[in-house]
Amino acid sequence: MAENTNVVTRSAKRTNVRWMMVIFLFIVTAINYGDRSTIGIAGKSLSGELGFDAAAMGWVIASFSIAYVIGQLPGGWLLDRFGSKRVYFCSILFWSIFTLLQGTVHFFIGAWALIMLFTFRFLMGLAEAPSFPGNSRITAAWFPAKERATAVSIFNSAQYFATVIFAPIMGWLTHEYGWQSVFFFMGGIGIFISFVTIILVHNPKDHPWANKAEVDYIAEGGGLVDMDQKKEKKNEGPNLGYIKQLITNRMMLGVYLGQYCINVLTYFFITWFPIYLATERNLDIKSVGFLAAVPAICGFGGGILGGIFSDFLMRKTNSLAIARKTPIVFGMLFSMTMIFCNYVDSIPMVILFMSLAFFGKGVGALGWAVMADTAPKEISGLAGGLFNMFGNASSIISPIIIGYIVHTTGRFEWALVFVAAHAFMAAFSFLFIVGPIKRMELKKDPVKN
Repeated sequence: MAENTNVVTRSAKRTNVRWMMVIFLFIVTAINYGDRSTIGIAGKSLSGELGFDAAAMGWVIASFSIAYVIGQLPGGWLLDRFGSKRVYFCSILFWSIFTLLQGTVHFFIGAWALIMLFTFRFLMGLAEAPSFPGNSRITAAWFPAKERATAVSIFNSAQYFATVIFAPIMGWLTHEYGWQSVFFFMGGIGIFISFVTIILVHNPKDHPWANKAEVDYIAEGGGLVDMDQKKEKKNEGPNLGYIKQLITNRMMLGVYLGQYCINVLTYFFITWFPIYLATERNLDIKSVGFLAAVPAICGFGGGILGGIFSDFLMRKTNSLAIARKTPIVFGMLFSMTMIFCNYVDSIPMVILFMSLAFFGKGVGALGWAVMADTAPKEISGLAGGLFNMFGNASSIISPIIIGYIVHTTGRFEWALVFVAAHAFMAAFSFLFIVGPIKRMELKKDPVKN
């Protein structure tokens, strides 16, 4: 009798499949950023062998960002139309194939090699477009509000961790086997992981490993456990009327503006920070590579801490506004410490202030958590795509503006002020424009009636 009671107790115990899901999202996101960085690791050997100058490589690098921004709205629509599982699988599979194909451009002659490399990078950007909206959508379905920021911070921190994981491997492959091996290696890993998606990614209610206790726990906490259930209306889906509602909603517009400003900091550290160390601070390339990793590690720690702190506030206050805005506002204001670099000559002090800034950026980088909290259930993919389109527009705009500032002034002082001003604007946007944080309700769509 006692044995039977133990069996019942074990079967009723809540499973934790949701944490397995977020670990999988972390792995996918690390591969995502690893694939983006392949051109940075292999670029010198590739351009030297194929005869590409800096201008040509600039277009190759930009091709990804252009396509990634263009693909956000279609990617979000596909997620809402066909569900997370199918679109996530296809996204990973095709971006990995296009990554792998970049290792074959040496088979083409002259300008055709450049054209094909540009094309494969462009197509990789299009294929990656649904990835982060898909992450947000899966998180909204699998996590209650009081755990959501932690989940988002875990997968989002993979962007910092990818460099630690893959950069040494890709550098070794380039040295030992040539630049082509980098693309074959990263593409091959991605293709393998895409098929793991078929096994792991399910709607919470349909997952074979999640029991009713976990599904009920998620649903009671505000998780959208039935997000991808089949709809009764075959024609139900997002359209231009929904986009108009999103961009005219004050809360959503504030979130989009805030994410754009946050990503200005992200792309400064990805693109201009190493150049700043090399040119403004006269460091050699080995020192740049080592020292640039220090703020990235701090950003990783800040990202995890920000999510945990946000969920702690959520449990204590039961207020999404307090839980999300507090780390975002204080994190963004803290990241403005980068301005102090303009007033010191010591390299350790420069790294200290930049590390503090990137730590603050990590703490405040909770835009995807807010998106999971606020996106309308019916069009969460489209809302996430629009959010990511706004955010990644900064990957095209801000590096160019910073370049012109440095070119005009000959120094980085005003460039750092420009970046810090965006940190302030991010804090202002979330604090004063967003208003109360709650799930947006769609109005009846005038386009369909």
